[in-house]
This record gives sequence, structure tokens and C-alpha cells, in this order.
Amino acid sequence: MIGDAFVFDAVTHLYNMNSANVRAPGGSLFNNHLYGFHAALTPEGERVLTQDEFLRDWDIETIANLVFTETDTDILVAQPLPLTDFFYDGLSDWQRCAAMAKQYPSRVVTWGTVNPLEGNKALDLMELQVKEHGVKAFKFYNIRYDFGEPFPWRMDDPRVAFPVYEKARELGINLIAVHKGVPLGPQPLEGTQVYDIDQAAANFPDLNFIIFHPGLPFIEEICWQIVRFPNIYVSLAATLNFIGKAPRWFAEVLGKLLFWGGPDRIISGSEVPLWHPQWALKAFSEFQMPQDLTDGYGYPQVTPEIKRKILGENLAKLHGIDIEAKKAEIANDEFAQRRANGLATAWSSS
Repeated sequence: MIGDAFVFDAVTHLYNMNSANVRAPGGSLFNNHLYGFHAALTPEGERVLTQDEFLRDWDIETIANLVFTETDTDILVAQPLPLTDFFYDGLSDWQRCAAMAKQYPSRVVTWGTVNPLEGNKALDLMELQVKEHGVKAFKFYNIRYDFGEPFPWRMDDPRVAFPVYEKARELGINLIAVHKGVPLGPQPLEGTQVYDIDQAAANFPDLNFIIFHPGLPFIEEICWQIVRFPNIYVSLAATLNFIGKAPRWFAEVLGKLLFWGGPDRIISGSEVPLWHPQWALKAFSEFQMPQDLTDGYGYPQVTPEIKRKILGENLAKLHGIDIEAKKAEIANDEFAQRRANGLATAWSSS
């Protein structure tokens, strides 16, 4: 990798893709779309899991061993999903994410999630997640379903969204993330647009907002947001995984983000177990901005310093993590020893 780069993975899901967890037809479609991403974007020479291997219940130990023994990742965010419209446990259960952070406290940070359309119930759950389970941020999804119909909500809705931001602030949480773009299953693209971020960021300047999946498809809009609002960040999760099959497209997306927002507000994310994290990390460590894009569009070259910021330093700063102290804490733990001994698990032996 890049010298002593600290890798802080912003997106690890504990997917329960077992068919028994699907509660509505949209869930099966959602799972199949995820598998399509896995199969389509995994580069040649890397292992593509079969549907049976992929559409499984991914347990805590398997994910931890995969990430920390088979990749250069130092720590991760166990990120829940609130898709209880399609899956009985939401697809990535927040309680299991919290359990992973409790099991591996030096390696795992957990975020929370709620459905803001549930009003006071959502606010009470936010309090429970923070006070009893150590949640450090919240991730939201703007499209919910009931009666077979989509019910989108907006990040700038003063009745639905603003109360959850105020509750986060009350609980000492200053980091709000949101899934944008990448409509999966029957989700309408309109509900994943990014125009609602402006007023959220403007009305809550003391909160930091992370937009996930830039370029899929709203890259121009996001660039105009990060240049105007210093509290808006972007995560390359899923976007990064185009680096193997579509490196030129990835270069254009990253170049635009760097040109407009600079390197301090971009973070990474593997989306494991959607893909094995290591091949994208390796490709990013070797990535160079094409010269014609630097000459013709003014996109900066992606230096080792910029790569270190994106891979971990920016997210560590948002979470108040001392990188050197964290490196020392995990230097000789069970995963470091397994990795040093070359023990392959999880993906390679699935």
C-alpha cells in the first residue's frame, strides 16, 4: 500500500441476504441487483462468488476476518441498513453492527440508522442507539416503502428530517450520512437525488453531512454542493469499485471532486462484502490521474498525501481518532498476528 497509510473503511455491511430474511418481493430484486454489481465490477483475475456464496447471512466473525486478515484495512465502520420494508432485519441489522463494535472495540466503529418517518419512535431509537450501543454517526435512506408503494422523504424537510438532526445534535453526534443515487430494486431514481442536501447543510452548519456514491449518477450537482458548503463530504463507496472496469470514468469523477472540493472532504469505503476490499485498495494505491485530464481540465494529480487523506485520515478526523495511537493499539492484536502469519480466511475459502 501507500507507505504507512491508515485505512479506515467507511462502509462495511453485515448483510443478511438469506431468502428467509426477505419480507417483500422488492427484497429479492434488491439482493439480485447487489449480486449483479458484485459480478459486473469484480475485475478479471479476482474471484467472483457464486450466487449461493454471495446471497448468504454474513456473520460478524467472517466479515472481521475477511477485512482485517485479507486486506490492508486498519479499522472499519459497521454500517447498518434500515430497509425493513424489504427485509425483516433491515438487511444489515443495527443491533448486529453494534455487537460487532462491542466484540472488536479497537477495530470497529458503529453507526446507527432510523426511519425518520416514524417520528418520536425514531427519535427514541436514536437515543437508545447512542446511549446504550455507542453509535458515533447516523446513516439515512430517503426511500421507504409501504403498501407496495415508495414513500420518499427529503433531507431538507423541516417536519421529517430536521427533528432527527436536532436529536443527533442533542446526543453529541455531529456526523450525518445519506445514501444517494444507486437506486436498487424498485427504488425510484427521483427519490435518490441530492438537491435536498443544500438546505440541510445550510440550516445545520455545525453538523457534517456525508453524501455516499458520487457519480452514480449525481456528480455535477454534488460538486456544486461541496464547493459552497464546508460541512458537506463525499464517500467514494461503490464509486471506487469502478476503478478496475472503468478507470477513465473513475478518474473523471475523482478529478471533479478534487477540483471543486479539494482532498480534505473525500473519504473511501469498500462496501464489503459487496466486493472483496483488497483489489480496489491496491488499484487506488497505484492510481494516477491521466495526464490529459490534468492538462485539459485542471484536475490535480493524486499524490500519496491525497491518497492517505482519502483512505483514512479524513474520516479519522471526523471521528476524532488519533491515528498514531490507534495504530499502536492494533499493532499486535489477533488480526495483525493472523495477517503476519499469512492466514487467509473468509473470501478465499468460501
